Amino acid sequence: MTQWRSLAERMVREQIVARGVRSESVLEAMRSVPRHLFVDEALRESAWIDSPLPIGEDQTISQPYMVARMTELLGLARGETVLEIGTGSGYQAAVLCAMGAKVTSLERIASLADSARERLDGLGFDVRVIWSDGSPESRPAGPFDGVIVTAAAPELEEWWSGVLAPGGRLVVPLSVMPGGQRLLLRKMNLRGEYEDTWHDYCRFVPLLKGRKGG
Repeated sequence: MTQWRSLAERMVREQIVARGVRSESVLEAMRSVPRHLFVDEALRESAWIDSPLPIGEDQTISQPYMVARMTELLGLARGETVLEIGTGSGYQAAVLCAMGAKVTSLERIASLADSARERLDGLGFDVRVIWSDGSPESRPAGPFDGVIVTAAAPELEEWWSGVLAPGGRLVVPLSVMPGGQRLLLRKMNLRGEYEDTWHDYCRFVPLLKGRKGG
């Protein structure tokens, strides 16, 4: 797909800027990551549309706007550390990496972890991908400046907040109704206290427990 940069620019302009995302670092990262290489070849013509797409194992690559919006809420500065819960295709991790973040990403499905790791390495994105469902024996200790959860969480897991550094941020689509979620932004202030704010309504595939494959 030789014209992908113009397609990426159009995606950013029509789907992301038009809906209010203003962070220039987020917009530039969304322009620079070749989204079409994170889906199956048969879906590459659809990679830039305003929709999630299947990536196998009943998982999806998130809608471009939602990737941008969650990334903007995370409020990253270059060089900060981020923990992603749910690697999937690796696209969200690539966007974070393109912004200069140091990214560790957990994926419970071994085949997706392996393919995302290979894809990210091949594209030059330095992301540490771990086959893990977030259970204590397979998760990193932190601390992290940001934590981003890329699947629908039925509840807020304590350890996500527990690995935040002072001043850190957590973004998670938290279930608030049957089949629907809302983005929660949790900030830890320098006194170690949490400040929560609610943002967009959204719809994600469910966050599941247990490692699969391997």
